[in-house]
Amino acid sequence: MFLAHLWIPIVVSAVLVFIASSVIHMVVKWHRSDFRGLPNEDAVRSAIRAGNAVPGEYMIPYCSDMKDMKSPDMQRKFTEGPIAGIVLRAPGPPSMGRPLVLWFIFNLVVAAIAAYVAAKGLPATAAAGPVCAVAGTVAFVAYAGGSVQMGIWWGKPWPNVVRDVIDGLIYSVITGAVFAWLWR
Repeated sequence: MFLAHLWIPIVVSAVLVFIASSVIHMVVKWHRSDFRGLPNEDAVRSAIRAGNAVPGEYMIPYCSDMKDMKSPDMQRKFTEGPIAGIVLRAPGPPSMGRPLVLWFIFNLVVAAIAAYVAAKGLPATAAAGPVCAVAGTVAFVAYAGGSVQMGIWWGKPWPNVVRDVIDGLIYSVITGAVFAWLWR
């Protein structure tokens, strides 16, 4: 089965995942507790502005070479805290347009990869169960895996990771079900 034959389930699953994520974030709002504000936010904002940091990823405390991690000064910084990973964006009013477009494109890419794996591993006559399992599993890894890595390496709070993984499970069930429905 060629990937071109699967363009309908690719697009339909991307649209339905987009809608599901919109419902999760705008109606259910169960991610509202994922972030907290700093009690001294204005002072922190002023300090970052004063440093003229450009948009990018930053680490506090920062160590440019792993061999320096054992130095007394670096050990003191880690012991005193805070330890943080910070993403700075370009200043300006928030806009949802670009992130929503990028999210939809990502949904299309995930669905296309799921379609590719399913098409390579399953016959065109495959039953709905295996189609759902293969496409859904690929989608689950894509939608949920990144948040688990953030929990492991960046200290993302595990309750937030669990919510993201549940989101990924919902999106993968949608993707698998659409592929099972529209496989032939």
